[in-house]
Amino acid sequence: MSSPVGFLGLGFYVPEKILTNAELEKVVETSDEWIRTRTGISQRRIAAEGENTSDLALKAAQAALADAKLTPQDLDMILVATMTPDMPCPSTACILQAKLGAPQAAAMDVAAACSGFVYGLVMGQQFVACGTYRHVLVIGAEVLSRVVDWTDRSTCVLFGDGAGAAVIGPTTRGQILSTHLGSDGTKADLLKVPAGGVAQPASVQSVEARAHYLKMNGGEVFKCAVRGMSEAALKAIEKAGIQPEQVKCVVPHQANIRIIEAVVERAGIPLEKVYLNVDRYGNMSAASTIVALCEAVKEGRIKKGDYALLVAFGAGLTWGACVVKW
Repeated sequence: MSSPVGFLGLGFYVPEKILTNAELEKVVETSDEWIRTRTGISQRRIAAEGENTSDLALKAAQAALADAKLTPQDLDMILVATMTPDMPCPSTACILQAKLGAPQAAAMDVAAACSGFVYGLVMGQQFVACGTYRHVLVIGAEVLSRVVDWTDRSTCVLFGDGAGAAVIGPTTRGQILSTHLGSDGTKADLLKVPAGGVAQPASVQSVEARAHYLKMNGGEVFKCAVRGMSEAALKAIEKAGIQPEQVKCVVPHQANIRIIEAVVERAGIPLEKVYLNVDRYGNMSAASTIVALCEAVKEGRIKKGDYALLVAFGAGLTWGACVVKW
């Protein structure tokens, strides 16, 4: 029989620099009103020059370890969910392991884009549940400002930088009750960074074509996100053996307020039960869900005994959800 697995500690970090919609108006043809009404975003955080994904992850990890009252030497595994690694190789998780000072921990990256933290959480849960490891550090960290095309007004207004971390282990506190993951690779072209891999290595032509920046078919992604997140949410709720009305707080990937509204409507959950921080941070990809969870717990939106739903959607296409009893 597998052991119950839950959250031992939480922590997050966002860069100091704030980029407002008003400042974006000076960079690209857009307006504060247009961004807010269509996305719900008012500002986002931008990493400082020289501040990499592993640096953001380090600060989030240290905060989560402190919350769990553990040291880096207590960790058995480090999972870093990111689509903006410090470099293609080695993994950002290995770079973080060295910075954190946890040489005994296995380390690897999880590539599921905006669904990355949920994917990493499910992976870590399995390692603990089967007894392979006791303490797993799961992180969602992104520096999206470096892969955003600041000349493309359809995408550059959406994204921000940040990192969130969770230490999971054997516990009934914040216990993960159910999970559901999904993907659809036939729609991979809807959201991608075309160049930089072996299919299109870096070249003068790829740089001139701005192929190293994020490309998105916004309309199609919107429809797929609503469908994927709502289905994942309902399946996770069903697997947990509860009803949608029993969910006290929904912690969604903070992609777009309109997507979030449509998802909870389909799932039959009132919007007032949703924790939102998209207005302050924008879409932080893999970091979004875990940063929102950290804030929801800190602000008392999730209390002992509450059922919380985490749900995310990202490039791949990927999606996932889990139900947690706090």
